[in-house]
This record gives sequence, C-alpha cells and structure tokens, in this order.
Amino acid sequence: MNVAVNVDAREDIPVWLAYGTPVFTVLAALAVSAIALVVLDVNPVAAYATMFVDTLFTEFGLRETLTKAVPLILTGLAVYLPLKAGLFNIGAEGQLVAGALAGTWVGLNVSLPGLALVPLMFVAAAVAGGIWAGIPAYLRARWDVNEIITSLLLTFVALAIQSYLLRGPMQGGTGNFPQSERFSEAATIPELFGGVHAGLLVAVCMVVVTYVLMTKTRLGFEITFVGSNDEAAQQAGMSKFYVYLLVFVVGGAFAAMGGISEIAGAQGRYRAGFEPGYGFTAIPIALLGRNSAFKVMLAGLFFAVLFVGGSSMEVAFGVPAALVEIIQALVILFLITAEFFKSYRVGIDVKRGPAETPAQPQRGDD
Repeated sequence: MNVAVNVDAREDIPVWLAYGTPVFTVLAALAVSAIALVVLDVNPVAAYATMFVDTLFTEFGLRETLTKAVPLILTGLAVYLPLKAGLFNIGAEGQLVAGALAGTWVGLNVSLPGLALVPLMFVAAAVAGGIWAGIPAYLRARWDVNEIITSLLLTFVALAIQSYLLRGPMQGGTGNFPQSERFSEAATIPELFGGVHAGLLVAVCMVVVTYVLMTKTRLGFEITFVGSNDEAAQQAGMSKFYVYLLVFVVGGAFAAMGGISEIAGAQGRYRAGFEPGYGFTAIPIALLGRNSAFKVMLAGLFFAVLFVGGSSMEVAFGVPAALVEIIQALVILFLITAEFFKSYRVGIDVKRGPAETPAQPQRGDD
C-alpha cells in the first residue's frame, strides 16, 4: 500500500474558509486548552462558563472587559496597520510605555482645565509613541534593517527608561514603590458610562479612522499595494519609504494612546507593570482581525474577555493565570495553520500495489 500526500496551491479560497478562519481558530484554541483544564481536574464547561458567561453578563465583568478592551484595541491597530504594509510591529509594548510616560509627565506638570489637559496628554502620548515607532520604521525604510528585531529591542529600552523614571524623577506617593503621584481630577479621563472611561470612545474613533483610511482613500490603497508587492508599487510611482514611515508612526501613536488611556483612565497613576503584555497580545489581535479594522476591534474585545474571564476562572477554580497565555499562543499557532490551508489544498492518495503472487514450491528431481 502506497500513501501519497499531495499539496497543491489553491486558485480560489472558499468563502467559508476565508470568513470562518477566525472562528475556527478561536474554537480550536479553546478546545485544546480544555485538555489542560481536564489535566488540572477542572470541568472545561464550568470553567468556560465562568470565563465568558459571568464576564459578559454581569455589570462588573462587562465594565472590566470594556476597560481592558481600550488598550488592546489601540495596540491591535498599532500592529494591524504596519501588517497591511507587509511589516511586523512587534514593539507595540514599548510604544505604549513611551506614550504613557509622555502623557503622564504632561498630566503631572501642566496646569490646565481638564477639557484642555486630557487632550494635551493624548497628543503628547501620540507624539512620543510615533517617534518611538519611527526609529525602526526609518531603519527599515532607509537601510532595510529588520523591523521585528529593532522594534522588539526598543521595547526593552522603553521598559528600562520606565524603571529609571519611576524610581527616580517621576517617583511619587508613599514608600519606595515604582509609581508616580496620583493624577489630579483635571488629568483624569472622564467617565463615559457605568464606570467605563472615555478612552473607549477614543479607541472606537481610531477604529473608524483606520477603516476609512484603508478602504476609502488612495493612501490606504497604496499601503495595501506596497504590502502585497513593494517592487510593483515602486514601479507604479508609490513611495515605499513614505508608506513604511507612515504606518509605523501612526501605529506607534495608536499604541501610545492606549497607554495613556490605561494610565489616566483606569489606574489613576503610573505604576510599573501596568501593562500586562498588552503590546504583545496585540499581535494575535491583529492577526485575527487583519482583514478589517472593525475585526481588530472585535478581536480586542475577545482578548479583553480572556483577560477578565481568565482572572475570574483563576479565582473560582484555582487555574494558573498562564492558561490565558496558552490560549493566546494556541490562537497564533492555529492561525498559522489556517493560513496554510487557505493557500494550499491537501489531499491524501492511497494506492494499493499489485497483489503479491504466492511463491510456488520448487519440485525437485525424482
């Protein structure tokens, strides 16, 4: 018996596969994670009910989910926009920190009414995040330096600067904790509804802006064209240098606004470690929603549910907090697998060989 595996490139992607990939990816990740729950002697149905039902249908869970979704959506956009140009912004975490530091400095040192101070904090954060993201963008556009490495390394630089400032010039409060002074009422992002701060409105507006940019403007067409074939785009007169700089700088500004939203909206002061990996979680968010800015928003909401529901599940069942990270890793793994099956058709051929002829006994001489 001969078994042959045939891998052929697809000419057309089935509609159900193109649109169902995010759903299949999430379901597969949850199904495999259920194995870990069973090993821990936890009922997966009860655990997922706590994670999703209790989170989405209680006032506390809904409030916390929407609050967590703000930095996740904005950092997701920070990865999504460069991704459309064929680039990988792995440094959204550093851009988020850079923006949070700049916005915090303005909030603590500038005396203005809240109506002017909060927008100024967002502008300062966006400028700082854009500059921070512009460094790997310029290196890639000018000298073709790998943006994955440079943006990631700059994240560690931003975290080191954060540690220095919160233990030195920006340290405040009592004790030796790495944190700033509390924000004044004027520097605090106002409440939108039900305990959810107005940073959510900023996130939704940035989603709309990104959607319009990518689908309704010539610039969005150029970004997509450069991402699909940069050499053809240059021959058509498009500037790869300009596109690379633009998507990274705007993406860095998005991540930075997510940082100051979390600090001035949810935390009340700058604390070291306020960002539990938002910038890195933005990678699966952008991959899940990479077909549309609105899908990025939905993916951000999903991961916000994972963060909040994961904490509830940890308390209720004693499940390690690392389970949420396992689900994130599985989402990326299954996304990569799904992309392969979207590009290639896999078939298995089983062929039976000719029947073996039984050996005839040899007759000896009489």
